[in-house]
Amino acid sequence: MKQIEAIKEFGGWLRRYQHNAISCNCAMTFSVYLPPQAQTQQVPAVYFLSGLTCTDDNVRVKAGAQRYASELGRALVMPDTSPRGNDVADEPDRYDLGQGAGFYVNATQAPWSRHYQMYDYVTKELPALIESELPIIPGLKSITGHSMGGHGALVCALKNPGAYRSVSALAPICHPVQCGWGETCFSAYLGNDRDAWKDYDATELIKAGAQPMNLPIDQGTGDEFLDDQLHPQNLQTAGKAKDFPITLRMQRDYDHSYHFIATFIGEHLAYHAQALEV
Repeated sequence: MKQIEAIKEFGGWLRRYQHNAISCNCAMTFSVYLPPQAQTQQVPAVYFLSGLTCTDDNVRVKAGAQRYASELGRALVMPDTSPRGNDVADEPDRYDLGQGAGFYVNATQAPWSRHYQMYDYVTKELPALIESELPIIPGLKSITGHSMGGHGALVCALKNPGAYRSVSALAPICHPVQCGWGETCFSAYLGNDRDAWKDYDATELIKAGAQPMNLPIDQGTGDEFLDDQLHPQNLQTAGKAKDFPITLRMQRDYDHSYHFIATFIGEHLAYHAQALEV
């Protein structure tokens, strides 16, 4: 992997890299914040998955997460949200399909399947790469995310019991098989078999008997996408039916923006830092 940027922050380094991803069959960009503790020892990592239209740049600029990561001694890994490039399939007139909208699935349908393998990229290729090249403790990681990235974080953790010490989400898409964003991307990437979609849906995974783990979620009541796209109540209902420990905090008047993320990201990182104690 090639370093393309390095910025000193809070005693540590915010670094940006590019590499040729085997899973996505293209050049991928990602950012990593290495706290000051990483100068003398390996540290655990928290992965942050971003939402629709975002790159790795949004969270590292807007969330204020690096200050907390520095204090807690945890690396922060920030992948892109999709494969990109001139030869990568796209719908340039849409924000909710194609580049910027990978939805953290392994696409099975042409032309998307050639590049859109974001599930394998996030859960396998990227961790293996950074754990071999950076001062990050192998296998010791947690995951969180926002919106489409919150969906991705929940799915990655639920489908890989034991791979992540902890998981959380901020305004996640909780039931994508029942919302417009999910239906648009799943039908394109995975085809018309709606049963196949359930394999990338946190609510459906819990219904199907996913191994219980704590799922702390923050959701703003003023979120403009709450009723039509996010459906946290569906996840909560599925959790209650399966005795699955979900903590849903409805935060009064907060919207879907990075103002909301910046308000609560410190609590999420502290939660993960505790889970990542060596």
